[in-house]
Amino acid sequence: MRHTSSLPRLSYLSLSLTLSAAMLPFSALSATFISADALLDVRSGKMIDSPLLKIEEGRIVELATQGKLDIPVGSELIELKGKTLLPGLMDMHVHLGSDAEDNFLESMNYSIPRQTVKAVKNAKKTLEAGFTTVRDLGDSGYSVIAVRDGINAGEIPGPRIWSAGHALSITGGHCDDNFSAPEMHSVAGGVADGPWAVRAKARENIKYGANTLKICATGGVFSKGTKVGVQQYTEDELRAAAEEAHQRGLIIAAHAHGTSGIKAAIRAGIDSIEHCSFLDDEAIKLAIKNGTYLSCDIYNTEYTLAFGAANGVPEENINKEKQVSQAQRDSFRKATKAGARMVFGSDAAIYPHGDNGKQFATMVQFGMTPLQAIQAATLTSAALLKQQDVGELKPGFLADIIAVDGNPLDNIRLLENVSFVMKDGKVFKG
Repeated sequence: MRHTSSLPRLSYLSLSLTLSAAMLPFSALSATFISADALLDVRSGKMIDSPLLKIEEGRIVELATQGKLDIPVGSELIELKGKTLLPGLMDMHVHLGSDAEDNFLESMNYSIPRQTVKAVKNAKKTLEAGFTTVRDLGDSGYSVIAVRDGINAGEIPGPRIWSAGHALSITGGHCDDNFSAPEMHSVAGGVADGPWAVRAKARENIKYGANTLKICATGGVFSKGTKVGVQQYTEDELRAAAEEAHQRGLIIAAHAHGTSGIKAAIRAGIDSIEHCSFLDDEAIKLAIKNGTYLSCDIYNTEYTLAFGAANGVPEENINKEKQVSQAQRDSFRKATKAGARMVFGSDAAIYPHGDNGKQFATMVQFGMTPLQAIQAATLTSAALLKQQDVGELKPGFLADIIAVDGNPLDNIRLLENVSFVMKDGKVFKG
């Protein structure tokens, strides 16, 4: 007599599929696949049609064309029809703890907890704009370091962050607190005078979690009583900061508008020069010879001139912006034409966070090709950070992936509206 089960046929089928899936390697079950219309190879500038990326444990493990790679049962397939894939973008100069829209002087009195809340908000906005890696060059009370650690712990969303902690400054210089009355005895957390004091302050930043450093080599636009072209730190002090950073395996940036300060910072071994407003031919040649990276925030001028007064920015600072704006753009054009190493640095917080991508069009307007502008925010920024697994979409690299509608080489403004963002293999937008 034949034995028959009371289980329905569908149950047998379900059990069979379950057992089949169980026999697959775990990596196959946990893999994610992404398909799109195209993928930009940022190194060659070539478009790959109908790409298919395989992602496991937060990394790209295979890149193929659709139909040439099996998608195992249990895998997730993300289909991005009409989209072009690019590596996650990188901004080498942001300040997550403050907002351009806030009243300029009032915001200087924000508490550390208030600035931390700002940084949490702005980290999310920055990530959703397609920037999966940023370098924060100066905050108060290590607030951005705390936000970075929260992101790394998976507690809040945000980009991968290199945070400098307090920016180093001479007494009364750019990056000191010059707006408070003398009787307040207010001194910014990064003030240090003399080579050994600079070393001590750098060590203090590193002690409290800084994974990059910044030193203010010249005066600046948004400080009181400083002249943007005037050198602040001596070359010996700048060299002390550079040596301290490199001894600890970190890179260091120098805020430098003026020509003499730029050259001193390059000779001292600083890794990147921020702003670069008054570059002459000698400074550009020196940067190329020393392999120094240049970061020019050439987008934010229009925002400052249009909205600065309404946001409470003093007339002194608006006038200084007028002094540097065209000079900085001329310097950007000259340095690009000469073949200097140019990274993407927006100085977000001087204009609203999340608008980082709007700088691409300005970079193209003032001398870069669309591919060069994209490379500045991917390959070159990754090289500055000495990171060998970000900035490209290829096997072994972190799965930092964005998508836009169409070809950004034909229309660079597409990068202002990123529709899909993945970081470390996790989808944060789209």
